[in-house]
Amino acid sequence: MSLKAALFVIPVVLAGWVIGWLNIPGPWYESLAKPAFNPPNWLFGPVWTVLYVIIGLVGWRVYERAADSGSGAPSLRALWGLQLLLNYAWSPAFFGLENPGLALVVIALLLATIIVFILRALPQDKLSAGLFIPYYAWVSFATLLNFEIWRLN
Repeated sequence: MSLKAALFVIPVVLAGWVIGWLNIPGPWYESLAKPAFNPPNWLFGPVWTVLYVIIGLVGWRVYERAADSGSGAPSLRALWGLQLLLNYAWSPAFFGLENPGLALVVIALLLATIIVFILRALPQDKLSAGLFIPYYAWVSFATLLNFEIWRLN
């Protein structure tokens, strides 16, 4: 990994860990009704660590390679930054504020941003678009999980 790539990956991963640490699920979360497909809590940390590495690598690629289209549409850089902001906002909304409804809005916006990013990246950087597919899949699952927790509670 190049130094420039590391300068994207390391802060993305560290910020994700800090936000996770500051918003550790506690008694409130444990008391919630959850759907049968709710994964074990230990799974979230490793999955998000891998995804944050991918997000950081894609960020590096976008900032190194992507040109703004000039069409008035959001640039890949802007979309990458927006998805990261929404990603980081979800845990404080869900766990910090104990508000699954607000978190559902945040994660739905995150999912939409990931989709738009993939579609916009595809013609310019197929690898970055492809790297975001596992992220899209996990956030799709997390959106369904968030919805079901909101619905059940």
